[in-house]
This record gives sequence, C-alpha cells and structure tokens, in this order.
Amino acid sequence: MKTSEIKELTDKELLERLDAEKNHLSRMKMNHAISPLDNPLQIKDIRRNIARFATELRQREINK
Repeated sequence: MKTSEIKELTDKELLERLDAEKNHLSRMKMNHAISPLDNPLQIKDIRRNIARFATELRQREINK
C-alpha cells in the first residue's frame, strides 16, 4: 500500500488495518515455520506495511 493511500485513511481504518496486518504477519510466520512459503519476501512486505501504518498513526498523534 502506498503512502498516499495510507494518508487518505481515517484513524479508525488505520487501526483496523494495523491489527489485520499484524494477524496476517503472525499467520505467515507460522506457515513459513511449518512449510516454506513460495515467496518469503511477502513477510518483509507485511512488516513494512505495519511500519507504514504505525508511522502514520504516530505522525497524526504528534500533529494533534
């Protein structure tokens, strides 16, 4: 997800997406531990999305 798309989301949507991505990351890690994923770089992408969401939330908190 691009930064411009993230900035358009509301705070509530950001929190929901952040929780969903964290759950998705934990499932991906577990699946990767059991049997290797076809593309393990997906884990890296999910971690980056989580960081983007958290950064945007923090930035909004500072600006208030």
